Amino acid sequence: MGLVQAVAGAVGGVLADQWKDFYTVPDGLPATAALFAAVPRGTNAGRGSNTKGSSNIITNGSKIVVPEGYGLLLMQDGAVTAVVTEAGGYEWRSDDLNSKSVFAGDGLVASLVKQSWERFKFGGQPGSQQAAFFVSLKELPDNRFGTQSEIYWDDGFLNTQVGAVTRGSYTLKIVDPILFVKNFVPATYLQPGQVFDFTDIDNAAATQLFNEVVGSLAPAFSLYTNDPAKGNRITKIQQDSVGFAKSLSDAVEQAYQWKSERGLTIVKTAIVSIEYDANTRELLKTVQRADALSGSRGNSNLQASVAAGIQSAGENGGAAGLVGVGMASGMVGGLGSLQQPVAPAAPAADDPVAKLKRAKELLDQGLITQADYDAVKAKALGL
Repeated sequence: MGLVQAVAGAVGGVLADQWKDFYTVPDGLPATAALFAAVPRGTNAGRGSNTKGSSNIITNGSKIVVPEGYGLLLMQDGAVTAVVTEAGGYEWRSDDLNSKSVFAGDGLVASLVKQSWERFKFGGQPGSQQAAFFVSLKELPDNRFGTQSEIYWDDGFLNTQVGAVTRGSYTLKIVDPILFVKNFVPATYLQPGQVFDFTDIDNAAATQLFNEVVGSLAPAFSLYTNDPAKGNRITKIQQDSVGFAKSLSDAVEQAYQWKSERGLTIVKTAIVSIEYDANTRELLKTVQRADALSGSRGNSNLQASVAAGIQSAGENGGAAGLVGVGMASGMVGGLGSLQQPVAPAAPAADDPVAKLKRAKELLDQGLITQADYDAVKAKALGL
């Protein structure tokens, strides 16, 4: 008693040619449609064309075509009596001992659907009439999120709390049709002609999902930025749609059990914008400056800054500008320490011999002019 698989993997026009009367998905569905009733198609036994029917009640011997990317649920009196997640052609037979109640397919959906079937399966023998509904197993796009005010989270890299206003979108996927219909879809959508659409502003259940996603954004940012595998950099989020989607999905699951209780999961995200608060923007500027002064690029910048400072001092004050050649020598010694071991400490500043020796070294290195050296020499010798 249940469904018999007539043709596997061949759908569309081929089956339409083979079966004059059959049920399948309606025309004109939006890409965001998640659940809808099956509609009859075909020649209606030679009495004209019927492609706009809305009745989803099938009887013994009815043929059903399940296209790629969709699952089929048969229900009676609010109970699920059969489940299909494999594309193909099926026939409903209430008295066939070889028929099955679940065709789970492969991958993630298979194990989840089988578990749910054992948990919720119909307790008695199904009657002759069943209501047929299709569930989309594709990624459902254009589910948007956004915050009106800043959200805050602890950032592992910045080592402080940061805040931002953000907006974007995500794709949803129904990974367990049984859980989705049993635990989440309102009864008003389990009727002919109704379409459950996550982007419908009049869909209260979809609005609830939006609110739960917004409530999970701060934990999701925290999970992402505190994951060592992602480098703890908030700036990577907009480049990593799949990585942040996992963090958002994990945060939603921890708080609201989307996957385990509703059969839903977030697959990808697209963050359109992140507007950081003033404190966070200042922190990020500091980090950028620190990054610019790190490594070999930082060594080059620092060397150029020190040389420019010594040159400016010499130009502005001659020997006076080089007061305490020991100070300049300390900076020059610092230049060497960028790539070499630290030099010994400079001699005492009041030792004229030491001053002349150090000034000669600066002259030989081209860091001061001959005139600067002569000035230092005259001062040291009291000339």
